[in-house]
Amino acid sequence: MRFSLKLLLWTMVVMAMAFGLGGAYFVNYVFETSMDRETGQALEESSILRFAFETAALNAPARYDVLPDRTISQIAYNLAGGGGGRTLRILDEQGDVIYESDGAEGDGRLMEQTDESHNAYQVVRQEDRYQIRTCVQVDVLDRILYLETVRDVSEVFKERALGFTVYRRMMVVMLVLGTFIMHGVSSWLTRPIRLLTRATKRMAQGEYGYRARKVSSDELGQLTLDFNQMANALEENIGKLEEEIRAREDFVGAFAHELKTPLTAIIGYADMLRSRRLDEEKSFLSANYIYTEGKRLEAMSFRLLDIIVTKRIHIQRRRVEAEYLFQYLRDMYANDRTMAFLFCNEGGTVWADPDLIRSVLMNLIDNACKASEPGERIWIGGQRQGEGYRFFVEDHGIGIPREEQDKIIKAFYMVDKSRSRSRNGAGLGLALCAEILALHDSRLEIRSELGEGTQMSFWLPDPETQ
Repeated sequence: MRFSLKLLLWTMVVMAMAFGLGGAYFVNYVFETSMDRETGQALEESSILRFAFETAALNAPARYDVLPDRTISQIAYNLAGGGGGRTLRILDEQGDVIYESDGAEGDGRLMEQTDESHNAYQVVRQEDRYQIRTCVQVDVLDRILYLETVRDVSEVFKERALGFTVYRRMMVVMLVLGTFIMHGVSSWLTRPIRLLTRATKRMAQGEYGYRARKVSSDELGQLTLDFNQMANALEENIGKLEEEIRAREDFVGAFAHELKTPLTAIIGYADMLRSRRLDEEKSFLSANYIYTEGKRLEAMSFRLLDIIVTKRIHIQRRRVEAEYLFQYLRDMYANDRTMAFLFCNEGGTVWADPDLIRSVLMNLIDNACKASEPGERIWIGGQRQGEGYRFFVEDHGIGIPREEQDKIIKAFYMVDKSRSRSRNGAGLGLALCAEILALHDSRLEIRSELGEGTQMSFWLPDPETQ
């Protein structure tokens, strides 16, 4: 069952119970008030009749020591208005009826409940009529009499029945009108829930950009905002996952291609060596190709392994003199005559893993060499900058297009694939650098212009700034 229908149903149940109980209480309250008024008037009339009876008895002839029944009947007849006014009856001490008007029959129980200080009354039903019977004790001329009166209150009971009938009709009308009104109210109140349900279904069908519309400023409106924020985060995460999946597919494709190229050469030259006799020069060239491509596969596998390992390790950083790192690089490239390496570094301390930082610098220098022509200058330097130390490697080679600069740190991505492969490149060096720098809370910064060269740098923060 829909929530709006549940809300409507329970509202109408509560309304029906409230109207029913409230109506019953109200009608009964009016009825009891009317009955109290009628009872009070009946008792007051009974007291007045007793006083009138006693007064009339005192005016009886003095020759009577005891008031006779005939005189009592005459006084009662006069008080009853000649038999056509009030309804009453007179009983003696034994409960025998001395005088009785038409419709004043009784069973004598009221007399048993009446004494000098207490007047009794009861409500009785006689066929379709309702009456209030009262009884008072009268003491006249050494006789104890009991005066009973009858007051018709059928109209009060009719009014109660009419009140219930009218209230039931009004309650039915109000419930019908309330049903229509509450149906609209419940539909309006649950509209944000329906919109959220629709948004959930659309998102479940793959429309991750669909958002629920906010139509209220209450808790449900806040729930809509929270849902949309959750949907934004979900869409962002899904986008990242899809991008990661595409990156993995590209990685697998590039890796397969990088394996295929050297393996094809190795298999081809190996087949040539085993299937025919070659002269010494061709045999040397074929073996050299096999060796070169094998070393390329070895370097690529080691680089790939390094990237995998760096994603799973936690490094131990320590203070290292920057000059120690630059001296290592000078010694490493001292005998390389193909490029002109220029060092312009300042002294200072670095907070890092020296072995990993040496690997980053060597990869950056290797990339600079691949992007430059033989004999071109490559600048390698560093300096204190703020609360850390900045390293840079700069060349004047072919440069990197702006749209490619954010992609070159991905594994197997190469701007100029033919040039990189011709120099035994596989596009893994910068990916390894990015992973190592991430372990040092740093990142690779690239400034490059096509045909003018490239500067790659990174900044290692001191421990106090982290």
